Amino acid sequence: MPKYITIGYGDRAGYDRTPQDVRQAAHEHDASLKQRGVVMGIAETPVQVRNPDASGVLTETGPYLSSDLPIAGFSIMEASDMDEAIALASKSPCAVAHGVIEIWPLNER
Repeated sequence: MPKYITIGYGDRAGYDRTPQDVRQAAHEHDASLKQRGVVMGIAETPVQVRNPDASGVLTETGPYLSSDLPIAGFSIMEASDMDEAIALASKSPCAVAHGVIEIWPLNER
């Protein structure tokens, strides 16, 4: 079955202005996704890693990407196709709480 990586973007302001019953339903949906085997978690502080021309490892704390909304979390899910992945992601907290979820098809090699 195809795998998809999701990146959820959202902030506290969007979450707080979402009705509590909608937020609760979204968290229950995420719990059902975890029972289905979806691996998900909340984003912590990233570390950028570079090794130009294999000359030595350079690291920098903080995100490389920038967005109007911070990255809130990630998941790896299996779905039969992109339509199912969209349906699954569309009920998660970032999607319903004024954020956005990117879905990236994973081409395992």
